[in-house]
Amino acid sequence: MHEMSLAESILQIVEDAAAKQGFKRVSEVRLEIGALAGVEPEALAFCLDVVFRGSVAAGARVELERLPGQGFCLDCGETVPVMARYDACPKCGGYQVQATGGTEMRVKDLLVE
Repeated sequence: MHEMSLAESILQIVEDAAAKQGFKRVSEVRLEIGALAGVEPEALAFCLDVVFRGSVAAGARVELERLPGQGFCLDCGETVPVMARYDACPKCGGYQVQATGGTEMRVKDLLVE
């Protein structure tokens, strides 16, 4: 499950920010996750709950904001919404769609004390 390693990386980002900025506790972590990022949000939330225990983020609320997928169709030259990688273009039905958005995952912000 790669969500566990993602959760550990997120904790490292939070702990680095705490060390740099001097806060003692994180009460909320907001994440942006693209629809095409290959991340299972429920599994990530579970993993974050586990890795946050005993850290500055122990008990923190996790808010996951889903970002839509977007792609550029090489067949028709249109920018189109994409629900999953390798889906056909919703405009022309072609399969030459390159992902241009929704592939990212990032820590958007932290609510700290």
